[in-house]
Amino acid sequence: MLEALYKNWWMVAVRGVIALAFGVLAVAWPGITLLSLAILWGIYALIDGFTAGGVALTGRSLSGGDRLGYLGLAVLGIAAGLIALVWPGITVLVLLLVIAVWAIIAGVMQIAAAFRMRRSVAHAAMMGIAGLVTLALGIFLIVQPGKGALALVLVIGAFAIAWGVALLVFSGRLYMAGRRERTTAQHRQPAHA
Repeated sequence: MLEALYKNWWMVAVRGVIALAFGVLAVAWPGITLLSLAILWGIYALIDGFTAGGVALTGRSLSGGDRLGYLGLAVLGIAAGLIALVWPGITVLVLLLVIAVWAIIAGVMQIAAAFRMRRSVAHAAMMGIAGLVTLALGIFLIVQPGKGALALVLVIGAFAIAWGVALLVFSGRLYMAGRRERTTAQHRQPAHA
């Protein structure tokens, strides 16, 4: 699993940049309509889903469980994104529920991944923090559904910014860890005479 993450660090970075951009847009224009929110979030969820699918399909060293986890995230992200794009006029409550379910599942999966990687990836806790933020968002959206569309936009925007920063930091850590791993592997190879 780690080899796949090291090689695909840039996919984690792409997810972070997209989340950060989405969050900044949502916070900068909190008065956007529900339709705009649904479309923006749908695009984000689709890209996030396709990126998770890319990790699942290209990660040759992923274990069966990890591959299934990424495939699950991919299917969930793509389905949630399509629902938001096909029916952008859905009510706040339905959109909230779709986002909440996605956030709870994605958060739990990221916390589990961070726990598995805690000894082998420096600062894997960043992924765990991103998972906690995601899980907290999902729980908040289920517990407080009546706070209104404006609050939803601000909460999701703040979440997306925190998520994006955490993913960017984590992708940088993955890149550096992969680089160290490659350097160490090169030093272990016997010199050819």
